[in-house]
Amino acid sequence: MSSKKDRKKRTPEAERVDRYELYLQAVQAPEHEIPIFDRAYRKHFGKPPRVLREDFCGTFAVCCEWVKSRLDRVAVGVDLDPEPLAWGKVRHLSELRSDQQKRVSLLQDDVRSVNGSKADVVTAQNFSFFVFKTRDELLTYFRAAYENLASKGVFVLDMMGGHESMEEDREDVTEFKGFDYVWDQVRFDPITHDCTFHIHFRFKDGSEMNRAFSYKWRFWMLPEVRELLEEAGFSRVDIYWEGTDPKTGEGNDVFRIRRQAPGDPAWICYVVAVK
Repeated sequence: MSSKKDRKKRTPEAERVDRYELYLQAVQAPEHEIPIFDRAYRKHFGKPPRVLREDFCGTFAVCCEWVKSRLDRVAVGVDLDPEPLAWGKVRHLSELRSDQQKRVSLLQDDVRSVNGSKADVVTAQNFSFFVFKTRDELLTYFRAAYENLASKGVFVLDMMGGHESMEEDREDVTEFKGFDYVWDQVRFDPITHDCTFHIHFRFKDGSEMNRAFSYKWRFWMLPEVRELLEEAGFSRVDIYWEGTDPKTGEGNDVFRIRRQAPGDPAWICYVVAVK
C-alpha cells in the first residue's frame, strides 16, 4: 500500500501551486515600477510623490511596495474582483509592518469611480486598461483618473505593441526556476482590434496550469491613447520608450522620453499624462 507521502509526490505540480504566486514571479516587478512613478512625478513637480492610487490593483503588490519605499507614503488599491484582493491581504499586506499596513487602503470598486484620497500618482499597469473596448468607455476612465489626481499629479500607464504582439497562434515562453511562463496570443482581429490572450504555466513534471489567466481586450494604439488623454484634460503626455543604456549598450529596461521611435516588432513603453 502506498503512503500518503508517496501519493503527494505523484500530485502534478500544476495542482500544488498558486496561480497568483506564479504571476507575481513571472509578470510583476513592483520594485521596478516605483522608480518610474517617482521619476515621472519629480520631473514635473520637483519633489517626491506621496499618494499612489493603483487601479486594477489585483493583489496590490505595487501598493505594498510603495508604502515600503518612504515613511510618509500612502497607497490606495482599487479592483472589482474580491479574490485577488483577499489573496493580497494574506500574501502582501500581512508581511508589512503595522504602521505600513495602516497606510494601505483597498477599494473593491470600478476604477471609473471617483473616490478615495486624491493621488499624486494614478497608475494602471500590465495593460489593464485594454479591458475598455470602446472610445467612450476609455475616455470615461481617463476622465475619472484625472479627477482622482490631486491638482499636481501624473497618470502612468504601460502599453505594448508591434506586429509580433498581434500575431495569432503565437506562444512566447520564458523560463523561470521550476516553471515556464507562457504568453499565448490566441486571437487578434485587425478590424476591431479585439484580442484574446492567455497565460499558461508549465512545469518540469509535464503538468500544465492551462489558462491560469485570460484576457479579452481591445488592442489600443499609442496615438489613440494620447488623443484620449488630451481630451480628458491632461496638459501633457510623455512616452517613456524602452531601450538600451546608451553608455553601456546593455539592458532592455531603460526608459527615456521619446517623441519618435524606430520600428520595433515588439515594444513596451510607459505613457505618462500630466494634470
